[in-house]
Amino acid sequence: MAGTPFGVVHLDVPPVTSGLAVGSLVAGIVSTLVAMLVICIGAVGGVGGAWAAGAFTVLGVLAGAGAVVAGLLGMRQIRRPTAPPAVRFTGRGLAVAGVSCGGAGLLLSLLGLGLALLLTLG
Repeated sequence: MAGTPFGVVHLDVPPVTSGLAVGSLVAGIVSTLVAMLVICIGAVGGVGGAWAAGAFTVLGVLAGAGAVVAGLLGMRQIRRPTAPPAVRFTGRGLAVAGVSCGGAGLLLSLLGLGLALLLTLG
C-alpha cells in the first residue's frame, strides 16, 4: 500500500509432494510384486496352486485398482490451481508411475490366474 505504513505480505509456501501420488506408487509396486508371486505359484503349483494363485490374485487386483485410483486422484490434486498462500502439490511423475505400475500389476495378476487355471485344467 503505497503511501501508508501498511503492506501486504504473501509468504512463500514451498510445494509439497502429494501423499496420494506416493501411496499410488507404493501400491503399484506391491501390486506388481504380488502379480509376480501369482505367476510363480500358478506355474509351479498343482491343484492347490490354483487356489493359492486365486487368493493372491484378489490381493493383486485390489492393490492395482487402489494404485490406479489413488494415482488419478493424485494427478487431479496436483493439477488443481491454488491461490498464493495455499499449499501447492507436486509429484506428477510419481502418480503416473503409480498408475502404470498398478495397471500392469492388475493385468499381470489376472494373466497369472489364467495361467494357473490353464495348467490345472490342462
